[in-house]
Amino acid sequence: MTPHAPGPGFRPRAAVAMSRDAAAAVLDRHTLDAFRRVCDLAPGPVLDDLSAPRARSVLADVDLLITGWGCPVLDAEVLRAAPRLRAVVHTAGSVRGHVTDACWERGIEVSSAAAANALPVAEYTLAMILLSGKRVLERARDFRESRTRGNWLRTPRGVGNYRSTVGILSASLIGRRVVELLRPHDIEVLLHDPYVSDVDAAELGVERVGLAELFARCDTVSVHTPLLPTTRGLVGRSLIDSMPAGALLVNTSRGAVVDQEALTDAAVAGRIRAVLDVTDPEVLPADHPLWECGNVLITPHLAGSEGNEWRRLADLALDETTRWASGTGFLHPVRRERLAFLA
Repeated sequence: MTPHAPGPGFRPRAAVAMSRDAAAAVLDRHTLDAFRRVCDLAPGPVLDDLSAPRARSVLADVDLLITGWGCPVLDAEVLRAAPRLRAVVHTAGSVRGHVTDACWERGIEVSSAAAANALPVAEYTLAMILLSGKRVLERARDFRESRTRGNWLRTPRGVGNYRSTVGILSASLIGRRVVELLRPHDIEVLLHDPYVSDVDAAELGVERVGLAELFARCDTVSVHTPLLPTTRGLVGRSLIDSMPAGALLVNTSRGAVVDQEALTDAAVAGRIRAVLDVTDPEVLPADHPLWECGNVLITPHLAGSEGNEWRRLADLALDETTRWASGTGFLHPVRRERLAFLA
């Protein structure tokens, strides 16, 4: 039977495909009830093994999959078991782990919550730039150890954010949001992105510069480059060594974009400071020197959506499902031709 086309009155048959932990985190009872108001949602448990008999039975009737972290790969074999499937709504950022060529060849429409997930990462980045500019962590440590403020009128002139220069590496969703959040501050923003023109940079309100110039000129460089074959190790030793003394490197993208050894050498030597929400490997060995480096802050990949921020991901996915069912189309589509530039 040919499935009905999305439009007024259409109620897609949908199922949730992700890990059970992801579903418990992102899809609370109220959110699931909201989904049920716009689609016929297959009852739980979620589909975390698409080869299981129950999963194959559910897939046979679905028009739409609501996916998330831990979703199994949607390959040709899975799609053969889902002849009606025409859309995937992802409740997280990257779809590269589960959306395959077979999905694009089928013409399946794909939406992602990457735009929603970009917001907390950008907020984290802004907070770290401003706090690091004031040397908050170091000065709080010194205050705790000495129990005295000292002569604040002797604060080095390099401390503070007024007229500092921040470099954004890649005008990704997150990079662009960081630029927006920096606008109210007295900060000069430079951008390196080979796919952004001077006209685009002017519209963003930033100065477009080359990669080497970005690192040589900036007090802070914030990395927002997706990890692709062409970007692995992009921030190498020569760039790190060219950073001004005391400059800050912030990485919220992927650890392997940065040469970890070169970063470690520069940080341990006290030449630069770093805020790392990601490392390579993702959890450094217990004896890695960066753990004990006083000018480096390492956080456990927490910049992205967590806690009550998961609700934002679910809300976007719900909005996208509602739009698709009504025939309006996705507001946040993922295009096959853009995959090479996405995380």
